[in-house]
Order: sequence, then C-alpha cells, then structure tokens
Amino acid sequence: MSWIVFENVGKKFGNKWIVSGLELAIEQGEFFTLLGPSGCGKTTTLRLIAGLETADEGKIFIAGKDVSAVPPQARKVAMVFQNYALYPHLTVAGNIAYPLKVRGFPKEEQEKRVKETAERLRIGHLLERMPNMISGGEQQRVAVARAMVQEPNVFLFDEPLSNLDARLRLEARRFLRRIQKESGITAVYVTHDQAEAMAMSDRVAVMKEGRLVQVGTPEDIYQKPAEIFVAGFVGNFPMNFLEGIAEAQGEKLFFQSDAFKIPLPRNLKIKTGDKLTLGIRPEHIELSSGEGSELSGAIEDIEQLGSELIVSVSVSGKSLLIRHAGRMELKPAAKIGLKIPSSSLHLFNLEGKRIN
Repeated sequence: MSWIVFENVGKKFGNKWIVSGLELAIEQGEFFTLLGPSGCGKTTTLRLIAGLETADEGKIFIAGKDVSAVPPQARKVAMVFQNYALYPHLTVAGNIAYPLKVRGFPKEEQEKRVKETAERLRIGHLLERMPNMISGGEQQRVAVARAMVQEPNVFLFDEPLSNLDARLRLEARRFLRRIQKESGITAVYVTHDQAEAMAMSDRVAVMKEGRLVQVGTPEDIYQKPAEIFVAGFVGNFPMNFLEGIAEAQGEKLFFQSDAFKIPLPRNLKIKTGDKLTLGIRPEHIELSSGEGSELSGAIEDIEQLGSELIVSVSVSGKSLLIRHAGRMELKPAAKIGLKIPSSSLHLFNLEGKRIN
C-alpha cells in the first residue's frame, strides 16, 4: 500500500521553485531515502511531509488521507533532526516524554511509554542523565526514542548521522535500520551520503535541482543509473567517464575515443556516428600484464587503502581510476594493461540519458 503519495507537488521560495512537479509514492513499512547534493530539495520534501512547509501546488497524502492543509501536529509524524534538538534543561526521560506531555497524556502513561521505549533502544540506564552527560551516539538514540514514543504513522530523519564519527555512523545506521524494521513504521530518510542511502534503504530517490532523477532499489540505482548525474553521484569512488562516438566495424560495434576502441554489447539502440559517453566503475576495471587487454596506459598514482589499492592510470591522456584488490606489484610510471568487460559498461547519449 502506498503510504505517502505526492501528486504533482511544487514548493517555491520567492520566485524560485525548490521542488517542482514531484510525483512519488512511498510504500507502507518502507525505509525510503531521499538522496542528493546540498540544495537539491530533499530536506524541503521531508518538511513538506511533516507539514513544516506548505506546498504551493499539488497534493500530499499520508495513509490515504489528503494532508496538504493539515497542520504538523495533526499529521501523526515524528521527525529526528540533524542536531537531535534535545532540550538541555530536561533529563533524558523528560526529553523522551516531552511530545506526550504537550499532548496531555496522563503522567502514568508517559512514564510507561518512556520506560518501554528506552529499554527497547537500550538507553534505560540513561533516563536520569542530562543531554550534556551522554555521548553523541546516545543522544541520537534519545532523539529516536522521542520519535518512537509518539507511535507515529511516519518516521522522518533529516541527516541524523552527520554529527557522528565514522565508527558511530556505522553502528547508528545498523541501529536505525533494525529499529525501523522491528517497528514496521514507514521511514523517510534524507542524506547526501550515498553509502548511507545504499546501506540502509529499501528504495532510494535521487534528486537534482528540485526534481526526481531516478527512484529504485539500491541495486537498481547502482547497476543501471538512469542519467550521468546518478552514475557519477552513486558509488564509493567516482565512475570513470569517456567521451566518444559509436563506430561499426563489420558486424561489431565499438566505442571510439581518441586513440583507442572498446567493443560494445550488441542490440544497442545507437548508430554509427552517435556521440556517446561511456561510464565504467573503478571496481569493474581489471589490471593485467597487458596481454589480451582492451586498453593500456601508464600508472600515475597509487593509494594504499589496506585491503585494496586505488590506482590512477593515464590512457591516451585520460586518467582512469581503478580499484584493485589483487597482489600484482605496481609502480608509478609503469605500463599496465586494462581489461574492461562489456557487461560492466554504462552508455549515455548526448543528453546524458542511459542507453543500455
């Protein structure tokens, strides 16, 4: 069941449309992420769900109800902010209970819900402490507890891990994913970190300049990016891009770029002379001694990352980034061969749209 629905939603500030023509359906119980660079409209979209912003056009539905004109307090949504927004003068228990208190819940019910929620999130031992007496990771759990205690229809997360260090971020994203799945509550998560989006989400919506570029599972987004923007934005290391044209040789089709050719898969909807952009991820290029390689070049730089190397290779004046996990001895300036499987190629037309 579609739990949150946007129908041609637009929001502008002044004369500028921050979100435009947004058509989106988020399913019940789904962990859904809005991903994109700063200023793309993802936080505004989240605030539209919360009711903290009002759409200038279109309609928004939650649980089958049109909430376009419904105030935030009546939408039954709970939001976890980037800075957690804990009240420094209240204890952990007081912070968790606050939304129940303002809604007039009896004190006994407040205490019962706070205790149950805190134990579930493993922060029961922190209830009497003040926010400045607990760690960043614990503060995050308090903010989640304050959201959960309301028993909302929707969780909204606005970049809640950005203030944590690398180790805590890994722990926290596993924690959020587990809690969301256990509760079954629909979650909408905003981030500019594609690794977070890919690791946590059932589906991801990639946004650019206020519009949806692609919506799909993490695997869809990674394996078949719909546009060059998505291909370059998603991936632990940037995708390599080469400009060129399609060239036929007998019954075979090649991508021709400067001084080299790369064979292309068959049955592509392109013709000889079409201008193309070829994309290949660093992890899909194999280094070799040179025999049987499609390309060859000179090693420019080697970065040691423990279990793998990041190798920059110059091919006809173009630098390609390669992730290498093998044990081949590599040295700067040495000649090296590159093998590129045709099944791993991504092709885009002149407008930047995916071809294959």
